[in-house]
Amino acid sequence: MKPKSKSKTEKTRWQLLHQYYSYTGFYDFVWQAVKKSLPFILLIVAAIYVVNHYYDINAALVHLTETLPAYGVMAFFFISETLLGLVPPEIFIAWAGKMDAPWLYLTGLAFLSYFGGLLSYYIGHIITRIPSVHTYLEVKMAKQLKNSRKWGGFLIIVGALLPLPFSISCMAAGIIEFPFKNVVAYGSLRLLRFLIYGLVIFSAF
Repeated sequence: MKPKSKSKTEKTRWQLLHQYYSYTGFYDFVWQAVKKSLPFILLIVAAIYVVNHYYDINAALVHLTETLPAYGVMAFFFISETLLGLVPPEIFIAWAGKMDAPWLYLTGLAFLSYFGGLLSYYIGHIITRIPSVHTYLEVKMAKQLKNSRKWGGFLIIVGALLPLPFSISCMAAGIIEFPFKNVVAYGSLRLLRFLIYGLVIFSAF
């Protein structure tokens, strides 16, 4: 009887959680965010596909890691992770795996990615100081901003763990003025992602 009671309790908790997200508009917020960002994502993917058709981007990035000195690769990676983060980190993790001290370089990459995201947060915060942007956000996107501030932690966690640009998530958090201390806490999961990817990629090589 006790296992059934426990299972029933867990099911009730999930139901309550689902009801909370439904009532607070979380599902609608996620759907609206995906729907609005989808055209831009598709446009970026299409642009990358067209460029890659005529010019092998991955080969160019691999060549970059092979020709630049270690500090140059690290600097390029930090800039990439600060400004939109569109270059796949996996390329740099594979580069680290070929170094004499792979875990040392992987650790360096992980922290550069993390601090790059934190710097992106301040870039987003600075953007909101532009009068036209500030007016647009506060007047035309007041409802979206309210929901974004409520679930900003989810935004950071997704960017930190999933293969999505961490920089963009942090920049968005800066734009909506999500508490920086929470970005620091949630964003630290970025280090876990590099550890997991390092274990997978290093074993492959």
